[in-house]
Amino acid sequence: MRLDSLFLSAIVLSACTSASDPVSRGKSRFVGMGCLTCHRVGERGGGQAGPDLTTVGLRHSAQWLDQWMKNPKEWKPDTAMPTYNVGDDVRAELVAYMDTLKGKEYRDHPPWNSGKLKADPEKRGERIYSRTGCGACHGPRGKGGYPNNNVVGHQIPSLALVRDGFTREELKERIAQGRRPEPADPAQPPPLVVMPPWKDFLTEDEMEDLITYLFSLRPAEKPNEEWDQ
Repeated sequence: MRLDSLFLSAIVLSACTSASDPVSRGKSRFVGMGCLTCHRVGERGGGQAGPDLTTVGLRHSAQWLDQWMKNPKEWKPDTAMPTYNVGDDVRAELVAYMDTLKGKEYRDHPPWNSGKLKADPEKRGERIYSRTGCGACHGPRGKGGYPNNNVVGHQIPSLALVRDGFTREELKERIAQGRRPEPADPAQPPPLVVMPPWKDFLTEDEMEDLITYLFSLRPAEKPNEEWDQ
């Protein structure tokens, strides 16, 4: 579908929505602009090009969402996300809708609770990682490399070696409580990407299986591998 057709669809859909409800207008625009082609919200959409957005309002602030939607490539130059040159009012409505996405669909119907997945903690943890959007910040399989402002190294940390730095209990506490990274320069604006507390979203057994998956990410040791002295 051509980009101008997507915008026309968005305009038509928004015209049918209450003018007093920016969240509803934002949802109509989100659908009309074809966002579900690349993203998933609950059981709608399901494209693999972009991250699952079912919990995006839990994971990101409205400030970050606005900055991202304004110019994705300014934040992450190699992103596949296109820049939609929409007005500030349209972007504000899209952000208003996405800010409401706190994962309710997945709490009502967890997509990681099938009998087959429950029998395999690592696979279940991988599904939780994917569907709650962990990879949107830490990268596929925790490879890292995703940007953050005003942090040392300018990147969100990789999770590939998380098993070496945390016990299971320590990592569970970090996931439960979240983390606000320390600014590299206290005189500059604070980092916009923070790890939210997951204690009110993930259950105890979900966190345990997520940790099992995260611990599996460590690359296999090479023969005679030793720490550098």
